[in-house]
Amino acid sequence: MRIALDTNVLVYAEGVNGDRMRDRARRLVDRIHVEHQIVVAVQTLGELHRVLTGKARMPAELATAATDDWRRLAVVAPTLETTLSGALELIEAHPHQIWDALILSAAAEAGCGLLLSEDMQDGFVYRGVTVANPFAAPLHPLLASVLETRP
Repeated sequence: MRIALDTNVLVYAEGVNGDRMRDRARRLVDRIHVEHQIVVAVQTLGELHRVLTGKARMPAELATAATDDWRRLAVVAPTLETTLSGALELIEAHPHQIWDALILSAAAEAGCGLLLSEDMQDGFVYRGVTVANPFAAPLHPLLASVLETRP
């Protein structure tokens, strides 16, 4: 299965919110990456770089290196005109921020079954993509089943 990651998962994995969340996010990514394909939207990578240089006050070169590491780990879902159209349609039907809608639309275009996000509604489904909060207890059943497939 293709699994998209929202910016908050990447930010946590980079340690911006402390060691505890860094370790949780990294364990999650490691578990998923073994048997599934990770997808990140261009929007997600841009937001990561912004958070690293802004909130984390990381030098631009280090933020770029971290962003490049994610680009190498994951399939990068582009933002196309169809991505924007899908995001705008989503916003008309359901209340989302445009940036979140772009990430969700990109995940749908990339053929993802899951989008892991702490910011979007857990269990929301859009064009075959289920949003699951990887830090919630209990986990969404689809995410729980994905994580159970690894020994």
